[in-house]
Amino acid sequence: MPVGLVKALRRIRTLAAQRRVRFTLKALRELAAVGLDWLDACATLEALKFQDFTERLESELTGEWMYVFKPQVGASVFYVKVILRSDCLVISFHEDEDGEDDEED
Repeated sequence: MPVGLVKALRRIRTLAAQRRVRFTLKALRELAAVGLDWLDACATLEALKFQDFTERLESELTGEWMYVFKPQVGASVFYVKVILRSDCLVISFHEDEDGEDDEED
């Protein structure tokens, strides 16, 4: 478990509860493709557990840490990638396809 995961997870949940979440255009398209909206995404972020954590990656574009989670939503497992800033920026939110990582930052 990476250093700071407890703090990061607590912050993600808090920001989601406060609806201080932004989405990239890519993430909004991914949500729409599976019939979810930003409120569904916020509810998913609020419910994240330590067991949902997969990895922490450094963005090649910004150098920021990105946290990857794979929570179960209904009958599906989703790939969720976020960056913590003054808010929570959702980079990716799509169904996990055979455990493959997301190719874009």
